[in-house]
Amino acid sequence: MSEQGRRRPSKPYRRPRKDPVRVLAFEALRAVDERDAYANLVLPPLLRKAREQEGFDARDAALATELVYGTLRRQGTYDAIVAACVDRPLREVDPPVLDVLALGAHQLLGTRIPTHAAVSASVELARVVLGDGRAKFVNAVLRRVAQRDLEGWLAEVAPPYDEDPEDHLAVVHAHPRWIVSALWDALGGGRAGIEDLLEADNERPEVTLVARPGRATRAELLDVLGEGAGEPGRWSPYAVRLAEGGEPGALDAVREGRAGVQDEGSQLVAMALADAPLDGPDARWLDGCAGPGGKAALLGALAARRGAALLAAEKQPHRARLVQRALAGNPGPYEVVTADGTRPPWRPGSFDRVLVDVPCSGLGALRRRPEARWRRRPEDLEGFAPLQRSLLAEALKSARVGGVVGYATCSPHLAETRAVVDDVLKGHGGAQEVTAEWIDARPLMPGVPALGDGPDVQLWPHLHGTDAMYLALLRRTA
Repeated sequence: MSEQGRRRPSKPYRRPRKDPVRVLAFEALRAVDERDAYANLVLPPLLRKAREQEGFDARDAALATELVYGTLRRQGTYDAIVAACVDRPLREVDPPVLDVLALGAHQLLGTRIPTHAAVSASVELARVVLGDGRAKFVNAVLRRVAQRDLEGWLAEVAPPYDEDPEDHLAVVHAHPRWIVSALWDALGGGRAGIEDLLEADNERPEVTLVARPGRATRAELLDVLGEGAGEPGRWSPYAVRLAEGGEPGALDAVREGRAGVQDEGSQLVAMALADAPLDGPDARWLDGCAGPGGKAALLGALAARRGAALLAAEKQPHRARLVQRALAGNPGPYEVVTADGTRPPWRPGSFDRVLVDVPCSGLGALRRRPEARWRRRPEDLEGFAPLQRSLLAEALKSARVGGVVGYATCSPHLAETRAVVDDVLKGHGGAQEVTAEWIDARPLMPGVPALGDGPDVQLWPHLHGTDAMYLALLRRTA
């Protein structure tokens, strides 16, 4: 028989099956990687578009969301595991291929999807978005990944804790080493606390609403949500925690601006500033870094109850428009201006209460923006430092003598918290002509435990269920 006669017939070509859930997740990861986009901004429009297609339901949306956020949170761990399964440095693997591999690794190691389904779905995705050639590479790598569970892989790729604690924690809990070190310095204590914190960063955060005083009540929101769909917040009297899968935009109170989505830590910061003891008039409040408007809306509502007026200032015009939208319908007097808080247009000593929630690294919100942990670099903090000091210095100048200033930041990094306040109190950052003293912020968060030695407050995801918000309260003395 001829050679040609003995040759086996080739399999007919099969078109790859397009899985809309995994294609959507891949598109979201590519946007995060290519455009430095944030998943919380990229994912909603992709999901809205997908829902317009027949057959894409709430379960599909939930799976797509889990694939995107789970992959981003554990990216460092999955990179270490994939690196052990390829025969070249990861930098030599094309980024789109790495995204498919990371999605596959998350399905294999971070979800209950069966092994065969996770591998086959990832290979089909690779055929759709990468082509058949690279799909074979994906298949080979993921079959190696599937040979161990997550615990087994961590024992393989993470250095022993006793030899290198920070690198061990970095691999096991998927945080860059420098962030592990910074968080550990800020938290203090031993291994248990830092592991609890890092693990809390990898948990899906709750969606929390704020009922804006004078416009909505917590009881009203809970009644509208119905039994089992929400429960009172832990610390704020205005907070409602949504059950998993709850949709804030479906509530009339949210659409009308009477309530909003706001982490309970942010609510506590605004409330503490509003409740700080004050001698003399209490008529003019300032939010000096107001965008995108969540704290401004709560402050405006609290000010209105006392007959005080709020000025909300935001440097970026598009963010100032968001502030205007958040404050629309506020029951008391307010004004929104586009202004730079480091060069304010208002006269010094104009305000009784001032809040500056300054731009920062965002290390306190890694639960919500998991990609930020891989995007930030230690040198970024050097860029924020002069701005943070200048904003606090100008905030102190903007307060009258006897007035109260709140310095807040969504970061626990010591270089962005206590170091900034200490420097400004010493006259650095442009604050030479004013003096101020600490106010103990802890009594202004009644019922909240583990607030530290004071006088400032650092909230933590693993201790308080909030973002890692920092607050220092100061009184201008001259």
